[in-house]
Amino acid sequence: MSRLDGKTALITGAARGIGLAFAKAYVAEGARVAIADIDHRRARDAAAEIGAAAIAVEMDVTQQSSIDAAIAHTVARLGQIDILINNAALFTAAPIVDITREDHARVFDVNVTGTLFTLQAVARHMIDRGIKGKIINMASQAGRRGEPLVATYCASKAAVISLTQSAGLNLIAHGINVNAIAPGVVDGEHWDGVDAFFAKFENKALGQKKKEVGDAVPFGRMAQAEDLTGMAVFLASRDADYIVAQTYNVDGGTWMS
Repeated sequence: MSRLDGKTALITGAARGIGLAFAKAYVAEGARVAIADIDHRRARDAAAEIGAAAIAVEMDVTQQSSIDAAIAHTVARLGQIDILINNAALFTAAPIVDITREDHARVFDVNVTGTLFTLQAVARHMIDRGIKGKIINMASQAGRRGEPLVATYCASKAAVISLTQSAGLNLIAHGINVNAIAPGVVDGEHWDGVDAFFAKFENKALGQKKKEVGDAVPFGRMAQAEDLTGMAVFLASRDADYIVAQTYNVDGGTWMS
């Protein structure tokens, strides 16, 4: 028997990268998944790639009406939501003196506010249905420490860790486990954009920062999205029933806590 047989999962930002890897891993473990993304066309393509166990859902985590509609659509198609992964996120970088209110607000709107109010809406659904669910937030090694050019993103991911603690302590009274995963540096389309920020602000050639951070990982390389799926499956399974309000580092040894 697979570990997620009969379960349904809603995964935000799942049309590509880490979220898509989670969706594929969940289906392999017997779950059905809703691939939620602001890019509905790409979400449809991802769901088609996975097959009948996946559906596409258009979702903008900065808009409450979109969050509510996405949850309603998922429930209508899949019956209920047993698992939520708050994966949608934005990255930004700038020296402290160059941070703008607009960019700071944009990142917090997705990474923190979007995580909170998606979590809240799904938790209400779980409580109303008596579902002993699992909620997994995506933090980051950037939430464990400050970085000179990454103040806004680091602060947003530190807030996700704190939110995971508070929500975990509150919702376990309803049998809902809230935990988080803190990846390190993960290769893929996302990191190409990160690398471009550092090329701009550190006067590096494109690709240089990516190589430097990969070489610095004690494991010896950057993560692939698939390196995170084991923890995501574990935290969604019954094996994690007694785990509450924790953030797990899956970063090749970059951060120790």
